[in-house]
Amino acid sequence: MSATETTLVDRALARALDALPPPDPGRRVVVAMSGGGDSATAAGLLVRAGHQVVGMTMRLYDARGTTAARGRCCGPRDIEDARRVADALAIPFFVIDLEEAFSRAVVDDFVETYLAGATPNPCVRCNQHIKFSPLLARARAVGAEVLATGHYARLAAGPDGAPALHRAADADKDQSYFLFSMPAAALSAVWFPLGGLVKGEVRAVAAALGLPNAAKPESQEICFVPDGDHAGFVARAALRRGRTLPAEGDIVDQAGAVLGRHGGVHRFTIGQHRGLGNLRGVAPGDRRFVTAIEPERGRVVVGDRGRAARREVWIDEARWLGPRAESLAVQVRHRGEPLAATVEDDGGRVRVRFTGDGAVAAPGQAAVFYDGDRVVGGGWISPA
Repeated sequence: MSATETTLVDRALARALDALPPPDPGRRVVVAMSGGGDSATAAGLLVRAGHQVVGMTMRLYDARGTTAARGRCCGPRDIEDARRVADALAIPFFVIDLEEAFSRAVVDDFVETYLAGATPNPCVRCNQHIKFSPLLARARAVGAEVLATGHYARLAAGPDGAPALHRAADADKDQSYFLFSMPAAALSAVWFPLGGLVKGEVRAVAAALGLPNAAKPESQEICFVPDGDHAGFVARAALRRGRTLPAEGDIVDQAGAVLGRHGGVHRFTIGQHRGLGNLRGVAPGDRRFVTAIEPERGRVVVGDRGRAARREVWIDEARWLGPRAESLAVQVRHRGEPLAATVEDDGGRVRVRFTGDGAVAAPGQAAVFYDGDRVVGGGWISPA
């Protein structure tokens, strides 16, 4: 490493350490360790800063016999990687079994949502029901006041002095979208040590801290679907649960004319344009997008992209982390652009009216409300 690179790493390390609260001999911090480099770096930073750190890894599902056993998040090798990091940092380490809770709250929701013709977001559900509920409770059970994670997000004091959730410094890695559903009360008991760093700095800091998994590749797939075959997973899980899989059906245009056939509505999501096959009467370069999914009729409706966009959506299970306002930016996909909208809360459901051309909003996905870079709330996109 050149002198310039060393200086940049030292500055990133100093900036990350300065952003942490000062250590308190009477305060214990649990770090949720997935086995990946980000959570390992969060743990390493806290140890370097002088905090009393405990590592905790969740066993969420039985990954034996899948590619997850060879290095995907939550697989057996990942648990061992987390243990190696804890050993290198000389911190206590625990593995907690949350497989049953994860199956109920995340996997079942994933399967049922796809079978209903909607699109789930398991990472948001996991944060809502697993990481910041039972995991935080386990942290408190070992005497910890704080749970730290490797999420790319920031906390800053709001106008009332209470912690407020904000986007991370690294826009490309920002994970605040996935965190809107965490209980508001958890904000005062959570730290995000990586929120002020960009990904390149995190890798460099991990190497500088001597972490054994500093160069480990990132996992890009859903942890319990390591091969990326969502439809195949849903089919297998549905059969194990005694459910009937959606039958084959028609792909139709807006007028109902049949353009092709499909293998089940659980294979599609609103806005999808790949995997539609050869549609009759549609030129190869003329893209069609899924504009509606009708599970009760077994139909997938396609049209041009404008047909897939919605000017207005309803949001179910709305929750708020900050002040409610009518004019907010609403993001309907993790990589989506936040769009200006009017947000009206009627005391349970929320109506979002986009001020522009609308958004391709898939039912079942999260819609997250931002005021600038602050997350103030969010919910789940309703089919109607």
